[in-house]
Parts: sequence; C-alpha cells; structure tokens
Amino acid sequence: MHILFVCNGNVCRSVIAERLTRSIAVEYRLGGITAESAGTRALVGFPVEPRAAEAITGLGGDPANFRARRLAPEHIDRADLVLTMTENIRDDVAELAFGAESRTFTLLEAHRIARVTGSRTIEGLHRSRHNLSRVGRENIADPVGLSARAYCEVGDKIADALVPLLVALAPAATPGDHTRGRPPLVLGPPTAQTRLSPLVAAQLTGWYA
Repeated sequence: MHILFVCNGNVCRSVIAERLTRSIAVEYRLGGITAESAGTRALVGFPVEPRAAEAITGLGGDPANFRARRLAPEHIDRADLVLTMTENIRDDVAELAFGAESRTFTLLEAHRIARVTGSRTIEGLHRSRHNLSRVGRENIADPVGLSARAYCEVGDKIADALVPLLVALAPAATPGDHTRGRPPLVLGPPTAQTRLSPLVAAQLTGWYA
C-alpha cells in the first residue's frame, strides 16, 4: 500500500505524516507500506520547515534529505491511498486525477471511518464515507508562522489519527505476501528496541492491551 500525503506547502503537515509513516514501517517491518508527500502550492525545493523537523524528530521520525515538490497527477496515480490535511485539498486532489475520489480522504476522515465502522480496507473506507454524520470539519490546520508548541500539537494530532489508521489497514496492506506462503504483515506490540516516541509507542501498545 503506497500512501500519498498532501498539504499546501509540503514543508510541514504532509512531511510529518510521511516521515512518521516511514518510521513506523521500518520499526515494525511493514515492507508493504510506503509513503511520499506533495503540496498543492508547494515551496518547491525547500527542506522541511525547522519546527516541523523538530516535531518529526520528537515523534521518532527522520526529517533529513527532503525537498518539497508540487503535487502532480502522476503522484496521485501511483498512490493506493491519498490522505490530505483539509477537505478543500481532498476535493482538489479528487479533481486532478481520474478515479482518485474513491481513494482520497482527509486523514481525520479516514481515521474516523475506520474507528467507527471497523473498516480494514480502502474500499471499505470509501463505502462507509457517506453513511456517517460528521461533527465539525475534519481539517488539520497549517501551523506555518506559529509557535513551536503549535507544531508539536499538529504533529500529535497527525500521529493520533495516523497510527491507529495504519494499524487498521496494515493486515490488508500486502495481500501478496499471503499467497507466497508468508503471513500478512501485521503490527505487533512495541518492543524495548522501538525508537518511536512514547506517544506513538503508547498508541500502538493500546491496540494490544
């Protein structure tokens, strides 16, 4: 399962989500989950915003070797799942590539559907999309220009939604492994060697309590 994260500038929110996903995939040997990010109004070529880099490090990710890029249809075409930071960006993505709507959600929207319905596939998330009433808007605000604390809060909000969603989708992320005689990749409880932040590790542990 290849995940594309999208925000506006591609130097804060989408990068945090991308690098956290990569960190979890490495720590839990989820070879079937990969991630990248892009921005609808990207600051092309810019590195991760310094305070966003601090948030990534605090969550156990690695902000190094990153350059922002502008969202293009080919990024969407190769993604199995597109997770955006706001509803407006979600709608823009759905219009940019043919057939993208059924696999494009805001991060908070996908998390809510998985939590409420127990959906374990992207198809299941899409089927239940319009069957649930929403309370408020499912957006993660851009922290650009705000304090370091605001960046940490955005990082925590992303982790709160993303980690359980990855846990939900992970068993279905690599169906081919099962046909080759190996069990599907499933997240196990954190170990003593886990380098993820206490917040992320606690969320993962909670799924096995």
